[in-house]
Amino acid sequence: MSDIERESMDFDVVIVGAGPAGLSAAIRLMQKAEENQQELMVCVVEKGSEVGAHILSGAVLDPKALNELIPDWQDKGAPLNAKVTHDEVYFLNNESKGRKLPGFAFPKTMHNEGNYVVSMGNVCRWLAEQAEQMGVEIFPGFAASHVLYNDKGEVVGIQTGDMGLDEEGNPKDTYMPGMELRAKYTIFAEGCRGHLGKELINKYQLDAGKSPQHYGIGFKEIWEVPAEQHEEGLVVHSAGWPLSGDTNGGGYLYHADNNQVVCGLIVDLNYSNPHVSPFDEFQRMKHHPVYAKYLSGAKRIAYGARAIAKGGLHSLPKMTMPGGFLVGCNAGTLNYAKIKGNHAAMKSAMMAAEVVADALKQGDEGQADLVQYEQVFNDSWLFEELDACKNFGGVMHKLGTFVGGAYNTLDQNWFGGKLPFTFKDNKPDHACMKPAADSPKIDYPKPDGTLSFDKLSSVFLSNTNHEEGQPVHLKLKDATIPLTVNMPKYAEPAQRYCPAGVYEIVEEEGEQRFQINSQNCVHCKTCDIKDPAQNITWVTPEGGGGPNYPNM
Repeated sequence: MSDIERESMDFDVVIVGAGPAGLSAAIRLMQKAEENQQELMVCVVEKGSEVGAHILSGAVLDPKALNELIPDWQDKGAPLNAKVTHDEVYFLNNESKGRKLPGFAFPKTMHNEGNYVVSMGNVCRWLAEQAEQMGVEIFPGFAASHVLYNDKGEVVGIQTGDMGLDEEGNPKDTYMPGMELRAKYTIFAEGCRGHLGKELINKYQLDAGKSPQHYGIGFKEIWEVPAEQHEEGLVVHSAGWPLSGDTNGGGYLYHADNNQVVCGLIVDLNYSNPHVSPFDEFQRMKHHPVYAKYLSGAKRIAYGARAIAKGGLHSLPKMTMPGGFLVGCNAGTLNYAKIKGNHAAMKSAMMAAEVVADALKQGDEGQADLVQYEQVFNDSWLFEELDACKNFGGVMHKLGTFVGGAYNTLDQNWFGGKLPFTFKDNKPDHACMKPAADSPKIDYPKPDGTLSFDKLSSVFLSNTNHEEGQPVHLKLKDATIPLTVNMPKYAEPAQRYCPAGVYEIVEEEGEQRFQINSQNCVHCKTCDIKDPAQNITWVTPEGGGGPNYPNM
């Protein structure tokens, strides 16, 4: 397929991903171009069928970065409608009991005064409108499938994925070759565990000397609730049950506008028990009285899941390379102490845009490694924020939810994140899995169809679809490993950690077969992260495939 003639387009800057980071970079580039009286050609490619289709975030938004990017966002109709009115944090002892914590007993990073409950999908749709009005070209439904390099190994752009290939990778009647989008600088804003970001980190060893990145899997459902059960602006967080042992994480329930609440659970992916099913933990959680009192009699209207990069500053790779930048969750800028990544993603991308625009103004011809970004980053409020919370995740991993939570509360509330101890976790999440024989089995209750549901009916609500007959985008390095290694040792955990029922062990005529239902994939990337053999690589399917989230 390498000898195919491809169309090529040239830009000053190509941005991969129309999430909060990518769109903020695009807008900031155009603002700088106006300030500097320069002309910049900027394009954004987005693998979702439309902007926002693949965006999934809690989300309580800290407007700090947005205030800097578009100070008059209110006048321009940004969809930030539900201001946070108050926070409630619970420690859940078991399936029926829980205690509400007073404000001083949880880290102040979790206080949300001045923030908004939003749909980041809708915020991104609005940001895209602002970018297009400024002259940015946005191409939804086009997946960036390959990085383009020159002979010197510098990034010179991306290639979009071929369309119309059959399962073997041969062209069908509908075949359309991908295009080359070439640029002086390419900004990779793919979100957590971006597959091109992963390649770039390896190629340029951007994570040398850093702790491995750590991840959680985040679930989210949107519910329409009766008016009398709705408290617009209420933000609820919980720790403890249903998670137990060394499985950390926490639940959330945010009251948005229009009688909607969003409910979810984040499960850290460093858990050791292969019998854990994060999806079933989430379904179980909703039966707790703290959650059930809002969800009973309500209707579930959307479901999705996405991995979250939560390693913080200890895991943050070098964010520049010759001709390119990694920004936002693709680098791992999320602040886990705040459980927020959107403002951080936006700020990291805005700074990248400023560095690129200034370099181009000074006559830079592209493909340099703009290492001055590091200083700009280190001088920013984002660095200050991440530095104050750099031990947060490591403490939770080392000391557990209860003791770790107490340490973090002390560190954040009394010492401003300046306690003189360093907690790093240098063990990758996938290496934490213990053999199934040494781990307690978990008997999950059957879903009741009212508060809890199965995977397939959940995936249906994510509107996930992939064009039939295309190559499977979940690549196994060795097709024998699931049944010869992962099954006997770990009871093949892919059937449980995947939130969409992609991986199944199927019995046929007394023989077991490992089946990949790639049609169900919601692009969460958990398999790429958690597979104990690191045998699964997620690559981008055809553009437009995957979930179509309406307002996640």
